[in-house]
Amino acid sequence: MKHYLPLAILTTLSPITLFAAEPVHFTQAEVDAKESALTDFPLMRAVKSSIATRDNAIVDAITPLSPNNPDNVKRLESVLSETQFEFLFPVRAAEYTYQGLLQAAAKFPALCGSYTDNRDADAICRKSLATMFAHFAQETGAHDKWMTEPQWRQGLYWVREVGWDENKRGGYNMECNPDTWQGQVWPCGTFADGSYKSYFGRGAKQLSYNYNYGPFSDAMFGDVSILLNNPEMVADTWLNLASAVFFFTYPQPPKPSMLHVIDGTWQPNARDTQNGLSAGFGATTHIINGGIECGSGSEKPQSLNRIEYYQAHAQYLGVPVEASEVLGCKDMKPFDNQGAGAMLIYWEQDWSYIAGNPNGGKSYACKLVGYQTRYSAFKPGDYQGCLMHFFPEVVIDDSGTPTDPTDPVNQAPTANIQGVSEAESGAVITLSASQSSDPEGGVLNYRWSLPIGASAPSVEQASLLLTLPSPSSTETISVSLEVTDDAGLSASINHNVLVTVSGGTPPDGEVPYQAGYAYVAGERVSHAGGVYECKPYPYTAWCAGASWAYEPGVGVAWQDAWIAR
Repeated sequence: MKHYLPLAILTTLSPITLFAAEPVHFTQAEVDAKESALTDFPLMRAVKSSIATRDNAIVDAITPLSPNNPDNVKRLESVLSETQFEFLFPVRAAEYTYQGLLQAAAKFPALCGSYTDNRDADAICRKSLATMFAHFAQETGAHDKWMTEPQWRQGLYWVREVGWDENKRGGYNMECNPDTWQGQVWPCGTFADGSYKSYFGRGAKQLSYNYNYGPFSDAMFGDVSILLNNPEMVADTWLNLASAVFFFTYPQPPKPSMLHVIDGTWQPNARDTQNGLSAGFGATTHIINGGIECGSGSEKPQSLNRIEYYQAHAQYLGVPVEASEVLGCKDMKPFDNQGAGAMLIYWEQDWSYIAGNPNGGKSYACKLVGYQTRYSAFKPGDYQGCLMHFFPEVVIDDSGTPTDPTDPVNQAPTANIQGVSEAESGAVITLSASQSSDPEGGVLNYRWSLPIGASAPSVEQASLLLTLPSPSSTETISVSLEVTDDAGLSASINHNVLVTVSGGTPPDGEVPYQAGYAYVAGERVSHAGGVYECKPYPYTAWCAGASWAYEPGVGVAWQDAWIAR
């Protein structure tokens, strides 16, 4: 199919004279290859594997002890029987069922899944369940000391957020405005009177807001509208537990997923260690509610509850708790974009200028960023969606003359970047594409795309002499390379460089602001010579918004998200 700029619409904008952009043609193979190249790195591959889902026809067929259940479901059953589930959750809401837990595992094969590198899958399964169940007890527990059952066995008591029901209006729907991209990508359902439905906390993870219901619906059904129109399904069906597994397996960069903390995929690097972050139960608390419960120097009551519940569930499920495991998070600073869990997972327009490109040197590319946009790198095809959205003159055209089957098929080249991954602001570094290759041995053409603030004497050579930008605080930049063979096939790759800013202690010891980090209400940062506190609901989500708008003290709308302290 061909996609053209709607010229008829442009002509209606008279009296201003507008000129149609020159169409730019790509083949589907080229677009797919670029998306693949930009997402082909170890951490992305590991995450995509852990968030993979099964078809709902398999999920719907799950029943306890069925010989047809998938292997990971059978492993879960071997670790936790239905009788044990009922013992652990004796006061649960009726909507939570053992079969629902098995269905959630069937949907997400990584839960209690197998490993090919000699990791103990049974032990990881037990620890995963003990961890999730401990957090269930804190997040949805009755917390009633007068009950006969101890509090660690009072989990899953609540299926809807306290004080809310399906008829209440006007809550958790501030992002429903159709004038915002969030409201367009995840359009909110409405009641008969036209008012928006409320996306309050539902299920074991208390899923909230349309920008979480939409992606969860897409992961479950391939359609964002199902749960946006029927949010009650997150409370009343097996999705009440699947939503928790969804959160368990998905990372929130720069935070890793809880699964990757437990199964050892996440290995803290030097920066994580400097921030007091270590693999253990405490890190999973930090992932869930770090801004409220962690980093204060003394363990908060909620964190102490979680530790108690984890120890009890671990003992019941036969999970050894080593003396060296850090169970609390009182000394943990926030995850940041220099840690091992940091990765860019959303597509955004690449604003780079490419000399020689049509229509004024547009990049005709999208890049990965750390803040949430309408396009996710976890969703195949979203790169093309980003490309077509920001560059409407792009034409995806596969209507050329078919290749003669007797001719050898030209293969796309391979892009490779070598060079340093960390340097001080303003430094001059060299990146090399000399290890890029063409399967046919042909000559390659090189095209580098630079981030804002960086410069180079040439962007069309195999070697790039790059002058780094001088940001106000340490940040990660991304340099892109596209190599093209003499037949016109191309491949792309990104190379991240951590640009450090030396000198000075942050005001009042607060951690530096990190663009795109998922801040929570009350969390404080230092930036631009001041200290800023993330606003409470309903403004909290903006703290992770695009830096041009919400960078504290700098962005054009920073006061919508932050309070100067």
